[in-house]
Amino acid sequence: QVQLQESGPGLVKPSQTLSLTCTVSGDSITNAYYYWSWIRQPPGKGLEWIGHITYNGNPFYSPSLKSRASISRDTSKNQITLQLNSATHEDTAVYYCADIATSEWGQGTQVTVSS
Repeated sequence: QVQLQESGPGLVKPSQTLSLTCTVSGDSITNAYYYWSWIRQPPGKGLEWIGHITYNGNPFYSPSLKSRASISRDTSKNQITLQLNSATHEDTAVYYCADIATSEWGQGTQVTVSS
């Protein structure tokens, strides 16, 4: 059973890049067949899938965020990272890291975009 922990700045200024890290423990992120996802929930709204990176390093993105999102991995640290460029107030949300294959989720981290 894997454990996931999100980390990153809780406050980001508009137009800056929102960067988050998901540290995975309990197994290697390169083992088959994990699908490491970033999902967010804006205040008062439902869950929104941002994208995922597969166990073998292939990223996939939501069409609505594809132009701004980048998901990568650091296999030496067993971490998944999310970068969201040109942040706006609409990016304010609780951000979750999850493996959609096993339905293991992190606790989530609040990110607020504000000047």
